[in-house]
Amino acid sequence: MSSSLESSSAARVETAPPGVVDRSKPSLSRKVRAYVELTKPRVIELLLVTTLPTMIFAQRGFPDVLTMAATLVGGALAAGASGTFNCYIDRDIDRVMKRTENRPLVTGEVTPREALVFAWVQTVVSILVLGFGANWLAAALGVAAIFFYVVVYSLVLKRRTEQNIVWGGIAGCFPVLIAWAAVRGTVEWPAIVLFTVIFLWTPPHYWPLSMKYKRDYQEADVPMLGAIASARHVSNQVVLYAWATVVCSLLLVPMGWAGIVYTSVALVVGGWFVWESHVLHGQARREDFEDRKAMKVFHLSITYLTLLFIALAVDPFVGEPLMRFGA
Repeated sequence: MSSSLESSSAARVETAPPGVVDRSKPSLSRKVRAYVELTKPRVIELLLVTTLPTMIFAQRGFPDVLTMAATLVGGALAAGASGTFNCYIDRDIDRVMKRTENRPLVTGEVTPREALVFAWVQTVVSILVLGFGANWLAAALGVAAIFFYVVVYSLVLKRRTEQNIVWGGIAGCFPVLIAWAAVRGTVEWPAIVLFTVIFLWTPPHYWPLSMKYKRDYQEADVPMLGAIASARHVSNQVVLYAWATVVCSLLLVPMGWAGIVYTSVALVVGGWFVWESHVLHGQARREDFEDRKAMKVFHLSITYLTLLFIALAVDPFVGEPLMRFGA
């Protein structure tokens, strides 16, 4: 539900020319694909990459199948609802941005009313699936995630402040809390650390993307940092947040939760993430800097988070935590 993960969906449907509403009745398959695209599938995929490993880490093994299924399905529906609400709210600016000009509400394959109904249906079903399939704490956290993405980010922050992605990105941190609560019935300090890792990771993940598409955001009058600040300033912030992300990820070691697998991967891929952030900063200092170079850090940030959470899932099965005094 993280706005920081707002990269355009891989699924592309047949559309009218950008900015032109297609009044012809779409086929059933086109309509289904359009509804799927509203949910922002790539965002859901990345959120699930953080959810399942957190459940395994919290359980120190595999949770029961029903809990896993309910949490993954409920979490995916909550994320899909958030994405659909966002498409509904942003349909005016999506129309003027090249990156989003083929979204279903722009092309007319889905009407605003249909999108709004679809979003509310996903919201209600996600709450019921999380509540009855996992527990009501997980369901409440799912509601909080939707609220943060739809209200705090999409309605309040996105068009008003360059800090939009920082605080609005909190929505994308909730899946780890939902996962932890689903397994253990509460939220504990390791879950807070993982929440904070994603919170700190979101700006260095998304700001490079906003550098690449700064003209889009400028035309839409959306104050993403990459669109309103110099490349040097943005890259400096990316470096600082990358360092903070890696340092925070290592807090699980002294807390007595992390073993050799997680610790090793956190150090190696974290070092890689920080290094490439510094490379971007060095490039941004040059007069011939091209914004497309920022995309390397954007894609690397996804790889970093994916490998970190895969290590989180493997860690409980390989040895004991490196330290004991926090478990």
